[in-house]
Amino acid sequence: MDRTVIIGTRGSELALWQANFVKDSLAAINITAELKIIKTQGDRILNLSFDKLEGKGFFTKELEEELLAGTIDLAVHSHKDLPTENPPGLIIAAVSEREDPAELLLILKDCVDVRQKLSVKYGGMVGTSSNRRKAQLLAIRPDLEIEELRGNVPTRINKLRDENYDAIMLAKAGVTRLGIDLSEFHVEELTPTEFIPAPAQGVLAIQIRESNTDLFEALQALHHPEVAEDLALERGVLKMFGGGCHLPLGVYCRRDDGKFQVFTSKAEAGDEFPDRFFIESDTLDGVADKIVARFAKGRKFPSKVFISRDISATSYFRKALEKHKIEIEARSLIRTVPVITKFDSYILKNIDWVFFTSKNAVEYFFKLGPQFPKKIKFGVMGSGSEDMLRRNGHFANYVGESNDTAEVAEDFAALANGTVILFPGADSPMRSIQQGLSAETKIIDLPVYETVLEEEVEPSGADVLVFTSPSNVEAYFADNLLEPGQKVIAIGKSTGKKFDEMGVKYTLPFSPDEVGLAEAVFGI
Repeated sequence: MDRTVIIGTRGSELALWQANFVKDSLAAINITAELKIIKTQGDRILNLSFDKLEGKGFFTKELEEELLAGTIDLAVHSHKDLPTENPPGLIIAAVSEREDPAELLLILKDCVDVRQKLSVKYGGMVGTSSNRRKAQLLAIRPDLEIEELRGNVPTRINKLRDENYDAIMLAKAGVTRLGIDLSEFHVEELTPTEFIPAPAQGVLAIQIRESNTDLFEALQALHHPEVAEDLALERGVLKMFGGGCHLPLGVYCRRDDGKFQVFTSKAEAGDEFPDRFFIESDTLDGVADKIVARFAKGRKFPSKVFISRDISATSYFRKALEKHKIEIEARSLIRTVPVITKFDSYILKNIDWVFFTSKNAVEYFFKLGPQFPKKIKFGVMGSGSEDMLRRNGHFANYVGESNDTAEVAEDFAALANGTVILFPGADSPMRSIQQGLSAETKIIDLPVYETVLEEEVEPSGADVLVFTSPSNVEAYFADNLLEPGQKVIAIGKSTGKKFDEMGVKYTLPFSPDEVGLAEAVFGI
């Protein structure tokens, strides 16, 4: 183009970074641009929470008005801030690559409690202005006090630094783009599959006048069609729910091994327990409709769910089901007993890693009172093992979150090959993780418990049967058969393999934890 393009942007440090990123990208395709800073309603009104602000697009409306007036040629937005419909005459000409849409929980170091999920001390005050974050935080940690937090990214961090809060939550994308040093805080990263982000989080949108066809064509060099396809699904769901930034809705679409995976979290209000749904599909056709249908008021739920595990009164799984008046029949079909009662901590002298494949392994190992002569790293399989490790006062350096132990073994091997690893566990372990390690890795198996199957297990008449281990499957089906119409959910591929051998259809949750189980039941 033979003229200078005017870029409209908000004046925050992050907005200017984003606008300059687009300016530099235009320069790379020989288009000269300059910035015009525009103050929005969201920048002016800092004493109200987002759900108290009138209308939608309170970070974008003024930029769109200047676009329509012709005083700027394009506007750069955080895509998640845009209303789901463009004003007449405006279009999104290009979207950026997606920055990691994970969330960061920044905690003052003297407010850290390793024994708590998310590591914030019991009853801690967490700052966030997002109802979506509030709902998901309280679902995991109902003891937390959530307080309003407004301002740009550096301002929010300064409010934490001044100890106005014990912790705050931020999008990782903004911190990454600004290159902020967070070493003074304890930082927990929450992946977008465990803490579902806002639709289009981590993506920049370049908005122009629909009539500016020359600029549209030029901007295609900056456009990422696959990202746009994922966002069309996320924002399509948002539109169908009729929501804006204040709606406690998270939607995240990603691609994995040729399939689309979509994660959704939705509550009616920030202080309400959210429902979660996971769907995997070869195509996005019809997926938004399926998601919205799952959250429809008045939909039918199972009346009773059996699970082969004891469930505490405060567990996520129990709260998720009892919200919909689903009765829970929880009983373990196995018993675990210790194999050893004494332990010589000398064995830990040369250990680099301790890896636990189950929470039982963690529990029985620490009952032996191990003394660590040096700093040791801990690896765990799943969030249940991670929680048990926390209760014993230790952080996990690696958490295997996949249902597939082969994938976990590959990921862990990349960290631990060539080291010395202790595997406390059952007396007859499957050794799936050990088999994925290199020959140079020294492996020490330490049996700390054994599994005993219960005899003469009573059948369950529940609509849904949830099995949490291969041993529980063996114990149940030694005496029982599935009743007509009963659905089966299996935690982990090893549990699912038992049903494959039996020719029984089952649902495999995305994650082998209580959140994944709740998603699976909600999806039935």
